[in-house]
Amino acid sequence: MGEVAIAAVPPRNLPRRDDEARARLHEVARGAAPVVLARDRAVPLAGALGELVPGSTIVRGSVLRVTGRAGAGATTVGFELAAAVTALGEWAAAIDLDATFGPLAAAEAGVALERFAVVRPVPAARWATVVAALLDGVSLVLAEVPRGVPLGDARRLEARARERESVLVVAETRGAVWPGGAVSTLHAAASEWEERDAGVLATRRLRIELEGRGAAARPRAGELARAV
Repeated sequence: MGEVAIAAVPPRNLPRRDDEARARLHEVARGAAPVVLARDRAVPLAGALGELVPGSTIVRGSVLRVTGRAGAGATTVGFELAAAVTALGEWAAAIDLDATFGPLAAAEAGVALERFAVVRPVPAARWATVVAALLDGVSLVLAEVPRGVPLGDARRLEARARERESVLVVAETRGAVWPGGAVSTLHAAASEWEERDAGVLATRRLRIELEGRGAAARPRAGELARAV
């Protein structure tokens, strides 16, 4: 039988594991990591709402409160915030406890309905779970607050919003109170209708009051006008 030639196997080029190699790896990782600018972590607000809110932006990962008695325009304010997100081509969602959110009102506020999901009904016992699930998948959640939300649930939702960099807008429109914190509170203080002629309603004017922390620590007030 003839001889069988056996090719030499080159030695394995094992990765270096010394301190210098680790330092170089960390340096490369830092260079490859995406740079997230402050403006990229904010949602711009246009119009009168943008003039009212400091910096004309909503910071991703934050919680905002929207308050106001029934009919004062709190839901419209929530829709305006959702519209800012859908204008960027992103998704927003709402939890509608009493099936009172109308698509026409949302569209009039500028919400792109094809990127706006409404969840109803939601039992109070499942509310926090549903909000958490929505924060995982959309950029803004507008959630009517039911009565009796535990402080622990509120804290967990605040943490979830920060982690996912989603905006949580809690709407106190049914006498319930959000037990957690919020960077800002937008209060719908009054709503007035203006007639065009012959009793035809043409414009709805909402008086909005803002208070909060940081740049919003000093109370501010403004007016939203919406043609109908």
